[in-house]
Amino acid sequence: MKIKLFTIPNIVTLSNLTCGCLSIVSSLVYEDVQVAAALVVLAAVFDFFDGFTARLLKQYSEIGVQLDSLADMVSFGVAPSMALYAVARSVESMYGLEGGFAEFLRCLPFLIAAFSALRLAKFNIDDTQHDTFCGLPTPGNAIFCISLAALATMGKVSLTVEWIALISILMSALLVSPIRMFSFKFKSFGLRENLLRYLFLLVSIILIISIGIYSVPSIIVLYVVVSAVQWICCRSKE
Repeated sequence: MKIKLFTIPNIVTLSNLTCGCLSIVSSLVYEDVQVAAALVVLAAVFDFFDGFTARLLKQYSEIGVQLDSLADMVSFGVAPSMALYAVARSVESMYGLEGGFAEFLRCLPFLIAAFSALRLAKFNIDDTQHDTFCGLPTPGNAIFCISLAALATMGKVSLTVEWIALISILMSALLVSPIRMFSFKFKSFGLRENLLRYLFLLVSIILIISIGIYSVPSIIVLYVVVSAVQWICCRSKE
Protein backbone atom coordinates (compact mmCIF):
# COMPACT_ATOMS: atom_id res chain seq x y z
CA MET A 1 0.00 0.00 0.00
CA LYS A 2 1.41 3.35 -1.05
CA ILE A 3 1.35 5.91 1.73
CA LYS A 4 2.10 9.59 1.20
CA LEU A 5 3.99 10.83 4.22
CA PHE A 6 4.94 14.37 3.31
CA THR A 7 1.68 15.97 2.28
CA ILE A 8 1.03 19.63 3.13
CA PRO A 9 -1.46 18.78 5.95
CA ASN A 10 1.05 16.33 7.45
CA ILE A 11 3.81 18.94 7.33
CA VAL A 12 1.53 21.38 9.15
CA THR A 13 0.81 18.67 11.76
CA LEU A 14 4.54 18.05 12.18
CA SER A 15 4.98 21.79 12.74
CA ASN A 16 2.51 21.44 15.60
CA LEU A 17 4.58 18.60 17.07
CA THR A 18 7.82 20.56 16.65
CA CYS A 19 6.35 23.50 18.57
CA GLY A 20 5.42 21.10 21.37
CA CYS A 21 8.98 19.74 21.53
CA LEU A 22 10.44 23.26 21.64
CA SER A 23 7.95 24.18 24.37
CA ILE A 24 9.17 21.29 26.52
CA VAL A 25 12.80 22.32 26.01
CA SER A 26 11.93 25.91 26.88
CA SER A 27 10.26 24.85 30.15
CA LEU A 28 12.79 22.32 31.38
CA VAL A 29 16.11 23.46 29.91
CA TYR A 30 15.79 27.23 29.67
CA GLU A 31 13.13 27.59 32.39
CA ASP A 32 11.28 30.10 30.21
CA VAL A 33 7.62 29.18 30.64
CA GLN A 34 6.44 32.30 28.82
CA VAL A 35 8.15 31.19 25.60
CA ALA A 36 6.84 27.67 26.24
CA ALA A 37 3.30 29.07 26.44
CA ALA A 38 3.72 31.02 23.20
CA LEU A 39 4.91 27.84 21.46
CA VAL A 40 1.85 25.89 22.64
CA VAL A 41 -0.40 28.65 21.29
CA LEU A 42 1.48 28.43 17.98
CA ALA A 43 1.02 24.64 18.06
CA ALA A 44 -2.73 25.21 18.46
CA VAL A 45 -2.69 27.42 15.37
CA PHE A 46 -0.97 24.67 13.38
CA ASP A 47 -3.46 22.16 14.83
CA PHE A 48 -6.32 24.22 13.43
CA PHE A 49 -4.76 24.66 10.00
CA ASP A 50 -3.79 21.02 9.41
CA GLY A 51 -7.46 20.06 9.27
CA PHE A 52 -8.26 23.20 7.30
CA THR A 53 -5.60 22.45 4.67
CA ALA A 54 -6.67 18.79 4.48
CA ARG A 55 -10.24 19.88 3.67
CA LEU A 56 -9.09 22.61 1.30
CA LEU A 57 -6.69 20.37 -0.65
CA LYS A 58 -8.82 17.21 -0.21
CA GLN A 59 -5.80 15.37 1.17
CA TYR A 60 -7.53 13.23 3.77
CA SER A 61 -5.63 10.17 4.98
CA GLU A 62 -5.70 7.72 7.86
CA ILE A 63 -2.05 8.45 8.59
CA GLY A 64 -2.97 12.13 8.93
CA VAL A 65 -5.57 11.26 11.56
CA GLN A 66 -3.07 9.22 13.58
CA LEU A 67 -0.31 11.78 13.15
CA ASP A 68 -2.61 14.52 14.44
CA SER A 69 -3.23 12.65 17.69
CA LEU A 70 0.48 11.94 18.16
CA ALA A 71 1.33 15.60 17.65
CA ASP A 72 -1.46 16.69 20.01
CA MET A 73 -0.14 14.33 22.67
CA VAL A 74 3.22 16.12 22.64
CA SER A 75 1.99 19.71 22.27
CA PHE A 76 -1.18 19.57 24.37
CA GLY A 77 -0.39 16.72 26.75
CA VAL A 78 3.30 16.62 27.59
CA ALA A 79 4.19 20.30 27.03
CA PRO A 80 1.66 21.79 29.54
CA SER A 81 2.59 19.07 32.04
CA MET A 82 6.24 20.06 31.81
CA ALA A 83 5.41 23.77 32.16
CA LEU A 84 3.37 23.22 35.34
CA TYR A 85 6.08 20.88 36.67
CA ALA A 86 8.72 23.53 36.03
CA VAL A 87 6.67 26.08 37.98
CA ALA A 88 5.97 23.56 40.76
CA ARG A 89 9.71 23.04 41.23
CA SER A 90 10.22 26.77 41.77
CA VAL A 91 7.35 27.59 44.17
CA GLU A 92 6.86 26.95 47.86
CA SER A 93 4.29 24.86 49.67
CA MET A 94 1.34 26.68 51.24
CA TYR A 95 1.72 24.59 54.38
CA GLY A 96 5.49 24.31 54.47
CA LEU A 97 5.49 20.75 53.17
CA GLU A 98 8.91 19.27 52.45
CA GLY A 99 10.41 15.95 51.50
CA GLY A 100 8.75 13.11 49.65
CA PHE A 101 5.15 14.28 49.87
CA ALA A 102 5.99 17.73 48.50
CA GLU A 103 7.88 16.10 45.63
CA PHE A 104 4.88 13.85 45.00
CA LEU A 105 2.63 16.91 44.68
CA ARG A 106 5.13 18.53 42.31
CA CYS A 107 4.86 15.48 40.03
CA LEU A 108 1.05 15.55 39.79
CA PRO A 109 1.13 17.73 36.62
CA PHE A 110 2.20 14.54 34.83
CA LEU A 111 -1.43 13.42 35.25
CA ILE A 112 -2.31 15.91 32.54
CA ALA A 113 -0.10 14.04 30.06
CA ALA A 114 -1.59 10.68 31.07
CA PHE A 115 -5.22 11.83 30.88
CA SER A 116 -4.55 13.67 27.61
CA ALA A 117 -3.46 10.34 26.16
CA LEU A 118 -6.74 8.78 27.36
CA ARG A 119 -8.72 11.71 25.95
CA LEU A 120 -7.08 11.46 22.52
CA ALA A 121 -7.42 7.66 22.37
CA LYS A 122 -11.11 7.95 23.23
CA PHE A 123 -11.64 10.65 20.62
CA ASN A 124 -10.10 8.44 17.90
CA ILE A 125 -12.65 5.67 18.40
CA ASP A 126 -15.71 7.75 19.39
CA ASP A 127 -18.00 8.49 16.46
CA THR A 128 -20.20 10.85 18.47
CA GLN A 129 -17.69 13.72 18.68
CA HIS A 130 -18.25 15.37 15.32
CA ASP A 131 -20.42 18.29 16.42
CA THR A 132 -19.64 18.26 20.14
CA PHE A 133 -16.77 17.04 22.28
CA CYS A 134 -17.01 14.60 25.17
CA GLY A 135 -14.79 16.16 27.81
CA LEU A 136 -12.50 19.16 27.52
CA PRO A 137 -10.48 19.13 24.27
CA THR A 138 -6.73 18.79 24.81
CA PRO A 139 -5.83 22.14 23.14
CA GLY A 140 -8.17 24.03 25.48
CA ASN A 141 -6.79 22.20 28.50
CA ALA A 142 -3.21 22.86 27.40
CA ILE A 143 -3.76 26.57 26.85
CA PHE A 144 -5.44 26.92 30.27
CA CYS A 145 -2.66 25.10 32.13
CA ILE A 146 0.27 26.69 30.37
CA SER A 147 -1.21 30.19 30.49
CA LEU A 148 -1.56 29.86 34.28
CA ALA A 149 2.03 28.66 34.46
CA ALA A 150 3.19 31.64 32.38
CA LEU A 151 1.18 34.10 34.50
CA ALA A 152 2.80 32.62 37.61
CA THR A 153 6.32 33.17 36.25
CA MET A 154 5.33 36.75 35.36
CA GLY A 155 4.17 37.34 38.94
CA LYS A 156 0.59 37.94 37.79
CA VAL A 157 -0.90 35.06 39.78
CA SER A 158 0.31 33.28 42.89
CA LEU A 159 0.56 29.50 42.64
CA THR A 160 1.66 27.13 45.38
CA VAL A 161 2.57 23.46 45.12
CA GLU A 162 -0.88 22.55 46.47
CA TRP A 163 -2.71 24.76 43.98
CA ILE A 164 -0.75 23.30 41.07
CA ALA A 165 -1.56 19.77 42.28
CA LEU A 166 -5.27 20.62 42.59
CA ILE A 167 -5.37 22.24 39.14
CA SER A 168 -3.67 19.18 37.66
CA ILE A 169 -6.26 16.82 39.18
CA LEU A 170 -9.26 18.94 38.18
CA MET A 171 -8.10 19.50 34.60
CA SER A 172 -7.25 15.81 34.18
CA ALA A 173 -10.78 14.93 35.32
CA LEU A 174 -12.29 17.41 32.87
CA LEU A 175 -10.39 15.79 29.99
CA VAL A 176 -12.24 12.49 30.44
CA SER A 177 -15.49 13.84 31.87
CA PRO A 178 -18.84 12.96 30.20
CA ILE A 179 -19.71 16.66 29.77
CA ARG A 180 -20.56 17.45 26.15
CA MET A 181 -18.74 20.61 25.08
CA PHE A 182 -19.64 22.59 21.99
CA SER A 183 -17.21 22.80 19.10
CA PHE A 184 -16.31 25.69 16.81
CA LYS A 185 -16.81 23.72 13.60
CA PHE A 186 -19.11 25.88 11.51
CA LYS A 187 -21.20 23.89 9.03
CA SER A 188 -22.81 27.17 7.98
CA PHE A 189 -22.62 30.77 9.15
CA GLY A 190 -26.31 31.28 9.92
CA LEU A 191 -27.09 33.12 13.15
CA ARG A 192 -29.71 30.74 14.49
CA GLU A 193 -27.66 27.53 14.38
CA ASN A 194 -24.46 29.28 15.53
CA LEU A 195 -25.87 31.70 18.11
CA LEU A 196 -23.95 30.17 21.02
CA ARG A 197 -20.68 30.23 19.10
CA TYR A 198 -21.11 33.86 18.04
CA LEU A 199 -22.04 34.94 21.57
CA PHE A 200 -19.07 33.09 23.02
CA LEU A 201 -16.68 34.67 20.51
CA LEU A 202 -18.12 38.11 21.28
CA VAL A 203 -17.70 37.66 25.05
CA SER A 204 -14.16 36.34 24.47
CA ILE A 205 -13.23 39.45 22.52
CA ILE A 206 -14.66 41.63 25.30
CA LEU A 207 -12.60 39.71 27.88
CA ILE A 208 -9.42 40.08 25.82
CA ILE A 209 -9.94 43.84 25.54
CA SER A 210 -10.92 44.34 29.17
CA ILE A 211 -8.56 42.09 31.16
CA GLY A 212 -5.75 41.38 28.68
CA ILE A 213 -3.51 38.40 29.48
CA TYR A 214 -5.84 37.22 32.24
CA SER A 215 -8.45 36.56 29.56
CA VAL A 216 -6.74 33.38 28.33
CA PRO A 217 -7.52 31.10 31.30
CA SER A 218 -10.77 33.01 31.89
CA ILE A 219 -12.03 32.14 28.40
CA ILE A 220 -11.32 28.44 28.95
CA VAL A 221 -13.17 28.51 32.29
CA LEU A 222 -16.09 30.26 30.58
CA TYR A 223 -16.09 27.62 27.84
CA VAL A 224 -16.30 24.81 30.40
CA VAL A 225 -19.06 26.52 32.40
CA VAL A 226 -21.19 27.35 29.35
CA SER A 227 -20.76 23.83 27.96
CA ALA A 228 -21.64 22.26 31.31
CA VAL A 229 -24.81 24.38 31.66
CA GLN A 230 -25.86 23.54 28.10
CA TRP A 231 -25.19 19.83 28.71
CA ILE A 232 -27.20 19.80 31.95
CA CYS A 233 -30.11 21.59 30.26
CA CYS A 234 -30.12 19.13 27.37
CA ARG A 235 -30.06 16.15 29.73
CA SER A 236 -32.92 17.54 31.79
CA LYS A 237 -35.03 17.99 28.64
CA GLU A 238 -34.35 14.40 27.62
